[in-house]
Amino acid sequence: QVQLLESGGGAVQTGESLTLSCAASGLTLSNTNTAWFRQAPGKQRSYVAVIARGGSLMYNRDAVKGRFTISRDNPKNTVYLHMNNLTPEDTATYYCAGGAVTATAAEDEYPHWGQGTQVTVSS
Repeated sequence: QVQLLESGGGAVQTGESLTLSCAASGLTLSNTNTAWFRQAPGKQRSYVAVIARGGSLMYNRDAVKGRFTISRDNPKNTVYLHMNNLTPEDTATYYCAGGAVTATAAEDEYPHWGQGTQVTVSS
């Protein structure tokens, strides 16, 4: 059974940083494509970043604006999202998704999802 467990969310102020973690079991993240998505209140879920099986990275440039970095620790079977210079527009529930055949921004391509972790940024 595949499980993705996100952690690291919290309440911060504008300009602060957070690192989200996605720890996997039943799925080897270095053998697949893993993404972070987010869903703000009243909005559809949207793609944030992808780390491909081979390590290449993709970002939603409009959302990230050079502030976020996705990374992976293979021995720990964990993917991270390092978020800097947070703004209230980053307030959302952040989801880890894995198991896509290709490195894609399409959420329908990811069969495995975590439960989400809340990030709240106040001004």
